[in-house]
Amino acid sequence: MAHPEAIIEVDNVTTAYGGHVIHRDLNLTVHRGEVVALIGGSGSGKTTLLRLLLGLEVPQAGSVKIFGHPLGRCAARDLERVRYRWGVLFQNGALFSALNVFDNVALPLRELKSVPPDLVKPLVMLKLAQVGLKPEDALKRPAELSGGMVKRVSLARALILDPQLLFLDEPTAGLDPDSSKQFVKLLRRLRQELGLTVVMVTHDVDTLFAVVDRVAVLADQHIIASGPLAEVARLPHPFVRNFFLGHLERCAEEDVRRFRLSLDDTSDDGGVPAVLCEEEPAH
Repeated sequence: MAHPEAIIEVDNVTTAYGGHVIHRDLNLTVHRGEVVALIGGSGSGKTTLLRLLLGLEVPQAGSVKIFGHPLGRCAARDLERVRYRWGVLFQNGALFSALNVFDNVALPLRELKSVPPDLVKPLVMLKLAQVGLKPEDALKRPAELSGGMVKRVSLARALILDPQLLFLDEPTAGLDPDSSKQFVKLLRRLRQELGLTVVMVTHDVDTLFAVVDRVAVLADQHIIASGPLAEVARLPHPFVRNFFLGHLERCAEEDVRRFRLSLDDTSDDGGVPAVLCEEEPAH
């Protein structure tokens, strides 16, 4: 059966700083609608690869295409158009401390002037509801938020332009187990509702079990394996063995399916959209 459209195409990429090679002949393809996790050890080049995918760096050799556009080789205007089609959730949220929640989420809309000013408020409140935040949360400052709320606000901002592609950098890092579980359930729901293509960097095994379609392993300067969790987990490579140590029994397809059903069956759905009423916070 033919694959859906390729959203990301990384072909024979080599990246180096000075004489130090980070990636050599690295290849990765992500298709429309997939959730792909990138795993790798410290110093394996995960962050550098993410920066390549975001157009923040250019490889020494090879090509990176997003939506068919070659990053680093297209005009600045074309690159900006492509960037509007993706959203990014950074590891620590990257919220502006001087802005409240509403203004953090509204920032991309205001910078791009992509919608009339009178539509900014309803769009922001819709996205806050979509990630399970209440209308009264809109006026809070980042310092008043829990770790889980920071992630949700950051996700709302990443989704404000209705992107087709979402990049997540360690989405559950720093969260307690319950907050991590609820955030992963939120990602599952949004992926289904919005039809998102998702690329995430993560070291959290439970996140892989909960939401990922395919795992790509970055080691030895390239992607050494890319496939379903059950297949990749049994790869005889030192990093893979250590990463899945104690979890191998859970990686079987049937066990993963049961785990995902257990998430769907619980009454707490990870943040049902709040009801948008007329008594939204004044802004």
